[in-house]
Amino acid sequence: MFDTLGLIYMTSWCMMLFHPLHGDIQCLASEAQESPITNVKMNWRKMELSWESSKNFSKYKCTIMDIDMERVQKEVNSPLCRFPVEQHISLHKGVFFTIEVPNTNTSKSCTFIPGGMNGSAIVNFSCVIYNISFMNCTWQAGKDAPGDTQYFLYWQNSRDDKEMECELYIKDENGRNTGCRFQNVTIKIEKAYFLVNGSSKDSLIQFYDEHIQLYKIEILTPPLNVTANCAGDSAGCIITWQPPLTSHVENVRCFQYEISIQNKDESKEAKKDPPVRVRNNSYNFQNYNKKKTYTLRIRARGKSCLISSNWGEWSEPIEFGQGKDYFISVILFLIALGTISVTVLQYCLFKRYCSLKSIFSPVPQPRDKFNASTNEDIQAECVNLTKKKSTEEITVVEEIT
Repeated sequence: MFDTLGLIYMTSWCMMLFHPLHGDIQCLASEAQESPITNVKMNWRKMELSWESSKNFSKYKCTIMDIDMERVQKEVNSPLCRFPVEQHISLHKGVFFTIEVPNTNTSKSCTFIPGGMNGSAIVNFSCVIYNISFMNCTWQAGKDAPGDTQYFLYWQNSRDDKEMECELYIKDENGRNTGCRFQNVTIKIEKAYFLVNGSSKDSLIQFYDEHIQLYKIEILTPPLNVTANCAGDSAGCIITWQPPLTSHVENVRCFQYEISIQNKDESKEAKKDPPVRVRNNSYNFQNYNKKKTYTLRIRARGKSCLISSNWGEWSEPIEFGQGKDYFISVILFLIALGTISVTVLQYCLFKRYCSLKSIFSPVPQPRDKFNASTNEDIQAECVNLTKKKSTEEITVVEEIT
């Protein structure tokens, strides 16, 4: 036997707070005859399953289970079953709950079935928190959603908070809402509830809902006030920092840090030093060489407490160490380059406009008669003697007696 109950009279907190959702609860009794268990209700806000019974049973066993086969089972003495409040169940995939009477054949199984056209609900829903208090949620339209489908997001940070619709939608080129931006988001211990429903002139649109632990989707900001104090080669460098800012945790022991120290003078192809992981807010860098320059970056993640276990953003790189003194080498190189340039310029100008022989006339050398024994010298002397004989004048003097 089936009992069909309209969703609208359920005391579900997500449905009463947000826009009405389309769906039914269908219940199936274990016997052909009418079941003594009737008027089954589920209060999702308080996680309370209640019913009425025409017979006075002393014990009941109730079970709630989602489509992923995650179940919670309880035994009670009255027609009211309270499940753990932290048992958050999403409804868009359907929910199953069963009421049984031990040692009898009396039971009743119910299923919540979402309404709307299959394939019209959003897909790939995800949210991320960044810069401490900003949050972005994005999604994609259902593959079978009509072209005029428009989606709307509602969320509630905790059961005690007021429900809110998105104030700043992200739209695609067709004007359809595909995301939402939030500001002033505070991370709380309880899971936040998100609901995206839709509207279309052509058909009913299936809704999508999800409970998210906000601290798990936070991208941690970089650690603050990163400094490196280096005393000398033997003492190394003391690196200190402050934990990243969060909206919900102030305990400094909740973080783990990853420290990356790289030699700036090494090539990009060189093997990088592996990062170091520590739990406190300081680190002694022992392999310090003051003649080298190092780059330092630090990031954090949650190691305990309610903090995301994913690594956050890297801090801005800072440099420490003296490194090589390139200033003197550069100055000497420039001086040598200038000297060479001036010399080459002078050479080119002299070669172009001046004769080297006119500037540098040959200086006559004194003759070394003692060493002049070559044939050339002897021939030259003979020629000179011949010339002198041909021009010699002879005067004859006669004596008169």
